[in-house]
Amino acid sequence: MQLPARSVSRRGLLKGAAVAAGAAAAGLGATGTAAAADTSVTATAPDGSTTITMSLTGGVLSWSAKRKGVSVVDTSALGLKLSDGTMLGRGGTLLTNYQHWTVDNTWSPVYGRNATVHDWYQEMRWNLQDTATLINFSVQLRAYPSGVAFRYALLDKGTATIADELTTFVFPDSALVYGYRDEDPYNPVAPGSIPSTGTSGTDTGPLTDLPLTATYASGGLIACVCESSRVNYPRLMLSSVSGQPNTLATYLMEHTARGSGPVQTTSTVTTPFATPWRAVVTGSTHAELVDNAELVLNLAPTGALADTSWIRPGKVFRCQLTTADGMAGVDFAAARGLQYIEYDSGWYGPEHTTTDATKPIAAIDLPSVISHAASKGIGVILYVNPLAIPDADSLFALYRSWGIAGVKLGFINDGTQAMTNQIIAWARAAAQYRLLLDTHDDVRPFGYERTYPNWVSLEGVRGNEHFPTASHNVTLPFARNVGGPMDYTICYGQSRDQTTNAHQMAMAAVFYQPLNFLYWYDSPSKYSNTANWPGLPWFDAIPTTWDESRTLAGSIGQYVAVARRKGTTWYLGAMTNESARTLSLPLSFLGSGNWTATVYADGTPGTSAYQTPVVVSSRTLTSATVLSVAMAPSGGQAVVLKPS
Repeated sequence: MQLPARSVSRRGLLKGAAVAAGAAAAGLGATGTAAAADTSVTATAPDGSTTITMSLTGGVLSWSAKRKGVSVVDTSALGLKLSDGTMLGRGGTLLTNYQHWTVDNTWSPVYGRNATVHDWYQEMRWNLQDTATLINFSVQLRAYPSGVAFRYALLDKGTATIADELTTFVFPDSALVYGYRDEDPYNPVAPGSIPSTGTSGTDTGPLTDLPLTATYASGGLIACVCESSRVNYPRLMLSSVSGQPNTLATYLMEHTARGSGPVQTTSTVTTPFATPWRAVVTGSTHAELVDNAELVLNLAPTGALADTSWIRPGKVFRCQLTTADGMAGVDFAAARGLQYIEYDSGWYGPEHTTTDATKPIAAIDLPSVISHAASKGIGVILYVNPLAIPDADSLFALYRSWGIAGVKLGFINDGTQAMTNQIIAWARAAAQYRLLLDTHDDVRPFGYERTYPNWVSLEGVRGNEHFPTASHNVTLPFARNVGGPMDYTICYGQSRDQTTNAHQMAMAAVFYQPLNFLYWYDSPSKYSNTANWPGLPWFDAIPTTWDESRTLAGSIGQYVAVARRKGTTWYLGAMTNESARTLSLPLSFLGSGNWTATVYADGTPGTSAYQTPVVVSSRTLTSATVLSVAMAPSGGQAVVLKPS
């Protein structure tokens, strides 16, 4: 991210850090200058819930964070390493100028978890100088009710080559972090015990991907480390530190994930330049963390598109690779309230050897399928491997001329500075030709669905088509999904599921996934006898974006319950791990009067979770009702609530 050149005042340098601290506390928007004496500054959320503190001690920078007075991150290092060995913030740092202010703003996303987002924070900004090199840089702190964030900025005009960030995250004793890499399952371990992974062609070491969730000995507090506004910069991973059991250190990726591209050991940027935000989303309860995920969006650049009227999130049916299957898929989508069909890998030939994605295979009469889809109000999405995108502009322009609605890019393995820029360029090109974009495989969110809202979804998770455990599914709302939208195909009606069908149904409300793929690899004929599939009306009706969202209960890896509203209708999803569970959920969020609840619940457990039937019932409720939600092992419940 580029910043305007900033002049640093050296006149009237204050001699005492105490004087500087007092001036900074005197009023919002205050500015001042201070000397190299030891000092600290704290940004406090306007509601008082969170704080982030930066200290300068002996010329060395550090930071820490708290929620409601409880430590989230203990004293940890700050700094940047340049390619010539300069370590900004690790010694000889002089404070030259400070600023602080409060922002209270509300904005409306094109789509999201809520119709409006509250952007409410206090920012503290220190301008600093490295006395050895005279390099001017800045550290910016923000404290929100939903968490804290910080980033670095290089202030001098010119260029700089960044070799690494020197940031650490020191967690309190007994904290656990939910580490994972690529599409591995989550593994809760002590921060110093992340297993070493990688190959000779990838980044190797005790590394974990983001978003990374931490739980604490107190049991209620929870935090999730994310990044936002990553532009012209490599992806962040975190690494265990030998001999420091509570510490994770930042690691800027040098390889594309899975070793699929050139190595970049440094990143050269034009300065002034700001690094991505390092965000720590926090919650006093696990449920609160899920509702605080919009912090990542608030840190991202505002929308880059003047016209977003054409952007339409929705539900997708993936078709088999024939004309007949495409036609049947269109009819099924129209009948079942879906918005899109998709042809996945293979529609233009073997994806790992075919470099031409402009000609469908002989089995698919694509113009006829597109025409039929248009007549039914259904959009068509096409999968493309980047191997077949030598020129995104020409390919996307062609797809637009065909009437295609979106592209799903597979094997997007980000990591390097170049790959970050390539992904943003694809999003920008797709927007130019009014195409939705869904990126798959080892790619991680950084808030850019706010900037380019046509980038409607991405994967970066162990997908549901791996048929994971129920414990994995009830970890995701508190981890990966905090970072941003998640493409997690719902596998309702699959005999390989390790969960009940009601559990699969509940995902449509629990997970935030504005482009929601349903009925994984199925054919419409499977559902022709609707009596065998009582969950179909739930999927017919449920939207994918929301006016209001509330997480009602949750504990990472154990259970979760989320209610989301569209218009006047609420959709409630609850899921449990391998333990049977009954949740008592107050419905005080409902409006006045009577409400009709249609409940899709687990029946008597079968010999496998998949064989547990879905039982449908209805009842009348009010906002005074405490709803008892009983779930079988690996089960769930889905509830539609409509005003009577």
